Order: sequence, then structure tokens, then C-alpha cells
Amino acid sequence: MCHAALLKASAFALKRRFRSIPGRPLSGNPIAEPKAFLIPSARRWNSLIRAHVDSGHFHTALSLFSAMREGGARPDHYTFPLVNRAVSSLASRIDVGEAIHCLAIKAGFAGDVYFCNTMMEAYVRNGGVSTARQVFDEMCLRDVVSWTSLISGYAHVGDFDEAFDLLHRMRAEGLEPSPVTLAVLLRACCAAEDVVGGCQLHGFVIKMGFGGHELVQNSILTMFSKLSCMEVVQKLFDDTQNRSVASWNILVSMYSSMGDVSGAIDSFEKMKTEVSPSSETLTSLLSALAKSEDLRLGKKAHCHAVKAGQVDAVMHASLVDFYAKCGELEFAVQLYEEAQTKSSTLWCIMMWGFLQNGEFLETVRLFQRMQEAGFMPGKDALRVLVMACSHLGVLMWGKGIHGYSIRNNTLEAGGSDDTALGTSVLNMYAKCGSIDFARRCFDRIAEKDIVAWTSMVEGYAVHGLGMEALDLFCRMKEEGVRPNSVTFLSLLSACSHSGLLREGCELFDCMVTRYCISPEISHYTCLVDLLGRSGRLGEALDVITGMIVEPDGRIWGALLASCRTHSDSVLGNYAAKKLFDLEPDNMGYQVVLSNIFAGDQMWEETERTRKSMHREELRKKPGWSCVQVKGMSDVFVAGDKSHPRVGKIYEVLGCLARQSEESREC
Repeated sequence: MCHAALLKASAFALKRRFRSIPGRPLSGNPIAEPKAFLIPSARRWNSLIRAHVDSGHFHTALSLFSAMREGGARPDHYTFPLVNRAVSSLASRIDVGEAIHCLAIKAGFAGDVYFCNTMMEAYVRNGGVSTARQVFDEMCLRDVVSWTSLISGYAHVGDFDEAFDLLHRMRAEGLEPSPVTLAVLLRACCAAEDVVGGCQLHGFVIKMGFGGHELVQNSILTMFSKLSCMEVVQKLFDDTQNRSVASWNILVSMYSSMGDVSGAIDSFEKMKTEVSPSSETLTSLLSALAKSEDLRLGKKAHCHAVKAGQVDAVMHASLVDFYAKCGELEFAVQLYEEAQTKSSTLWCIMMWGFLQNGEFLETVRLFQRMQEAGFMPGKDALRVLVMACSHLGVLMWGKGIHGYSIRNNTLEAGGSDDTALGTSVLNMYAKCGSIDFARRCFDRIAEKDIVAWTSMVEGYAVHGLGMEALDLFCRMKEEGVRPNSVTFLSLLSACSHSGLLREGCELFDCMVTRYCISPEISHYTCLVDLLGRSGRLGEALDVITGMIVEPDGRIWGALLASCRTHSDSVLGNYAAKKLFDLEPDNMGYQVVLSNIFAGDQMWEETERTRKSMHREELRKKPGWSCVQVKGMSDVFVAGDKSHPRVGKIYEVLGCLARQSEESREC
């Protein structure tokens, strides 16, 4: 916005904007205020405004500025930069920034470099990069901070080319970048995933002599760690002198995010010999230990945090997440309940904990508690809830959550979070039997990632719609989306369930030859199942004996099931022996083998197999069913008598059995 346009703003409009800001000074504020309005000195007003800005009371700071003007005090060289700091910390209040800008111009500060720098920052943080650029272009004098502020703005909105062009212009005008400028540009390389540009900038940093600056060092380590250059990070870290806690945290966090648990633990142990770990260090370490489910080391980290007094809100949430992922759900719940203030993040972590441990109904109940506590569910919480409904098979609940998301425009923005939620919704419909609704949800996803495409393919596979899955795969390739190993697994499953032998074999070859994806045991299992269902048992056995990975129980189980279908007792007995060596306690395979023998009327072998099952006291894990009545779900297991109305239930079952028997007799 140009100066002339700003000067046209009316005084009434300015006053109205300031009065619309909530948070005028209230009693009980930790900063003294009652007599401030009687003080005419701009210096005293600046002290009050600075105190409120430093303590995070940004709305009150702006109200104080409004009161300062109403009281007749004239803002000075320091007032407007202080107010700009408050505006920078507010979300989406660019109108307030414009009002401040207009007042500053009228007060004669349009050419003040300090003010213009803070004004640019206020515009940038409120999404007004183009307006910040106008301020920059109209400045008669610019310093390094001016250039850095604008570079940061363009990097923030993803215009990395313009950010680096500004660097070249800055140097052409005789100014060299500061460590802060370089840190901003290094973050830009990280966000752009530009490894080559990052390496070039690293060389420029060394040439400029900033290689030993702590901020620049840590920015370089962060950039290469985010770009997955683990060896580069480790070498740079080893060459770094006077390593700070932040440097060690970057290293531990890198190994944790890359799934290298031993690397994270080793870095943590070495860190303790140089500096004291912070709560951020322990949080990163717990994340790594949760992936490996290392309960012993996790408990040691917990004890260390308690002794060091480092259990803050983030650490508390990390501990809940760690114990839940390690299967210690009871302890995770205890820690959760002990939290004095429960943030929406903590609620969501506990919901994930219930979900990951198979407590789907508890997930729903916790969500209800979250709503009763006055929290608005975010996209992550809704996603957990949708996944719980998928596992329970409760379509009505899932539809309700979907409707809530639509009414609150949760699925309309088109970001990665919306794609994840939309994918969870389509998965829910597919698993609950509504494949048409699943396809509608898929079509409504604005930005379809590989997970969304694969989920829709998997939905068709589960419903036996192999041709639809293949058609979707063709469309996926046309739109330039590269399939991954999970996509091919879903496609092979679809072909297997639909009897598409030729198409399935072609897909397997395409995965290996065209996309250079190495088959995993799951891909081989699908191929064996596909061949076995088509009666090509010999070829299925050749696949198992010729594959490069070690066969497991699943692949021999697929062959055994096909042997039962095609009554091949010889090959079935061979597959069963392989299975019993791998999973001797799995009764399900013993049952399949006895059924194969019975189907071929090999009664002696059938009797021998069943006696072996009884002798070893094998028990098959019972299945369970979920019945929804009037919005309430009840879970039943075969032979279960734990339900409070078990007498009435079995009475009705008996009545139904008698009616079924009578109808057959008729």
C-alpha cells in the first residue's frame, strides 16, 4: 500500500479499528496499569507497552497505544516499532498493521529505517509480503535487517527464487548478509528440498567466515538433517567445536526421525559426557524409543526427566505417547489423568494410544469426554475417531463424523491434513461396506497423494472389484502419480480376489522391471495366493522356493489354503509341515490341514491331526462381533457370558434356533 493511500484513512476508522481489539487492561494483570493513563511522557508509555509485549499481552499493548494517543501523548521513535512487535504476534490482523503504518507516516516516521524494518516484519507475519515489498522499495536507506526481513518474507511464502535474487541484489549494493540472513536462506533450502543449493550456500558460508557461528552452524546441521544427509550431518557435527545443547538436539532428533534408534541412543549417551540433556533432547529420544518399543530405556529417560525437573507439558505428552506405543496402556492412562491441564494435543495422543492398542470403544468415549471438556476437535482427532469407527464397523457413527467435518469445512481447505482426514473417511466407508460412498469421498479430495490413491485401490480390492482397481491405477499413472510398494500390494490383492491371473502377473513384473521396486514377503504372498486360487499350485510353490526373501507363515498359509480349495493333500501336508516349524502354536493351520485330509476322505490322518491338537492343548482364538442398536455398540465373543443381559440374549438365540429348525422341517 502506497503512502498516499494510507494517508487517506480517516481518524474515525483508525479509532474504530483500535477499539475493536479485545483485551483492554483488566484488573489482575500481572503488570501494573491503573495510573498509566495519567502519565503524559512517551517514555513512560513506551515502558508500559514494552512490558505488555514482552509478557505476551499483545492486545493489551495495542489498547495502551490507543489510550496513549487519546491522552495526548505523542509517539516517538521507539513507540511504533514496539507496537509493530505486537501486531507481528497477532494472527490475520493486517488491517491493524495498515492503521499503524498510516499513523507512523502522518507522524513523520516514513523514512525511519528502524520503523520500516519492524513494519515489514508485521506485514510479513500477517501474510502481506507484497505490501512489505512496497515498504521496502520506498525506503531511501536500507540496512542488513531490511534485506533480511524481506528475504524471510519470501522464504516464508515459498518464493525461494525471489529470496535468493534478493541476496544477489543485496550484495550488489555493497551489503553482505549477516548470520541471521544466512540462517533464513538455509531454512529456505531445507523447505525447498534443494540439496544442491544447500551445498552451495554451505560453501558460501565458509567463504564468508561464518562457519564457526553457532546460529549458522546449527542451521546447516538442521538443513542437512531435514534433507536426510545423515553422513554429512555426522561429519559436520564431529568437526564442530564447542557443541551446544541445540547442536546435540539436532543430532538426536535426526536419528530419531530417520528411525535409527541405536544412533539416537548413542548420540544421547555421548551428549551426557559434554552437556546436560534438555527436555527437547529427551522428547526426541522418547520418540525413537517408542518406535523400537524399548520400555527399559524409556523408563530410564522418564526417571532422568523427573530427577532433572524437565517434565513440562510437551514432555508429559511424549511420555503418554511412549507408554501407549509400548503397550503399557494402563500406565499411559494414569499419566494422562495426572496432567493438570489437558491440551488438545494430549487428548489426541491418548486417543491414538487407545486406537493403537485396539481399544476402539475407549477411543470414542475419550472423544466424548474431550467434547464435554469444551475442546473443539481438530483434524487429527477426527481422523482418529474415523479410524476407530472403521475398526468397529459402525457406519452410522462414521457418517456422523463425516457430516460434522463437512459442516465445519474441515475437508475443504485442500492441505495435507485435509487429505489425510479425507483418506481416513474413504477408508471407513470402504471397510464398512459402502464402496460407492468411498469413491465419492475420494473424488472430493482436492490434493490426492499416493496414500489416497492406494487407499481407494485397496477399497476396491477388499470388495473384489479388481477391474475397477486396475482402471484407477491407469488413471493414477495418467495424472503422474508414482506408485509405491503398498500400491502394488493392494493391486495384487485386488487381482487375487477377482481371479485376474494374467493382470496380476503383469503387475508383479511391472513393479520389478519398470518401477524398480524390490518385492517384499507381502508381494510374494499375494502372488502365491493369486496362483493358488487359479489352481497353479506347482507354480506357487516355485515362487516360494525361488524368492530372495525368507518365507514366513503367511506365505505357507496362503499355499495351504489353496491346497484345501483344490484338494491337494500331498502339497498341503508339505506346506503344513513348513508352517508347524514356523508357528507351532497356531491352531488355525492345524484345522485347515485336518479339513484337507477330511475332504480327501483320509480319515486316519484327520484323526491323527485332531488328536495332536488336543494333546498339545491348542486353542483357537475366538472371533468377535459388534452389534449396533440405537446408536450403542455391543461386542460379543463366541461363548461369551459377560454381557449384563446374557440370559435374555441366549433365550432369543434359542428361540431363533428352534424357529430355524422348524422351518427346515416344513
